[in-house]
Amino acid sequence: MYELMIKMNFDAAHKLCGYRGNCANVHGHTWIVEVTVAGSKLNSLGLLIDFKELKKIVGRIIEQLDHSYLNELPAFAHGGEMSNPTAENLSCYIYKKVKAELNSNYPEVKLSRVNVWESPTSCASYWEE
Repeated sequence: MYELMIKMNFDAAHKLCGYRGNCANVHGHTWIVEVTVAGSKLNSLGLLIDFKELKKIVGRIIEQLDHSYLNELPAFAHGGEMSNPTAENLSCYIYKKVKAELNSNYPEVKLSRVNVWESPTSCASYWEE
C-alpha cells in the first residue's frame, strides 16, 4: 500500500457560536490542511497520483475558504449542514469535497484522512472507517 500527503494553507476568520470564551469573538487563523491519500496500484510512471494534481484538487476547495468569514459560508451558517466552523467541521467539510473529486477522477486513489491545524499545536482530523 502506498500513501501520499500534501500540505496547504489558507487564511480565514470565524467565531464559535454558542462557545463561552474568547473564541466566541471573531478571530482568524492561518489554517494548515494536510490531505493523505492511499492506494495499492501505481500508474505507468510509478505514481499513485501526481502531487501537482492532488494539490490542484485541494487548492480548488480551499480557494473557496481563503480570506473568508467562514460563518457566512452556507455549510457553516446557522442552520447549515455543519452549523459552526470548528476545526473538526472544517476537516469533515474538506474531506467530503476531496473525496467526491477523487471518486470522480481518480477512483483508484482512496482518501485516508484530512487534518486541519488552526495553530501550531492544535489539530482536528476526519476520516471514514
